[in-house]
Amino acid sequence: MNIGDKAPEILGMNENGEEIHLSNYKGKKIVLYFYPKDMTSGCTAQACNLRDNYDELRKAGYEVIGVSINDAKSHQKFIEKNQLPFTLIADTEHKLTEEFGAWGEKSMYGRKYMGTFRTTFIINEDGIIERIISPKEVKTKDHAAQILK
Repeated sequence: MNIGDKAPEILGMNENGEEIHLSNYKGKKIVLYFYPKDMTSGCTAQACNLRDNYDELRKAGYEVIGVSINDAKSHQKFIEKNQLPFTLIADTEHKLTEEFGAWGEKSMYGRKYMGTFRTTFIINEDGIIERIISPKEVKTKDHAAQILK
């Protein structure tokens, strides 16, 4: 997915097994953020920064939706532990993650593996991607400020 592309109508199933549709957020801008894994330090820092600035994001017209390949049960624990006020999509088959181009080969300590690239897509009220914050740009501890600027 690139800037100017229309986001898909069906985003996936959330932590409660509900199908999330783009049309559920009509009139709002969506912060669709892809992150590697629940309960890890960087992902927790990012989620908590979005949580701490959630009211400000909502006042600016944004709704936050997180996406990782963890399952619904893992998302429920992550939400509960960190009091996250937004929904998380359980993209266990990494369909949405692949569709948005946030899935690919990564490397850690010389070992190569497939995983999620931490990427944020800002989708406007018409469902069009208007901005992408790439993996190299995302600041986990200051992500809300990046979105609001």
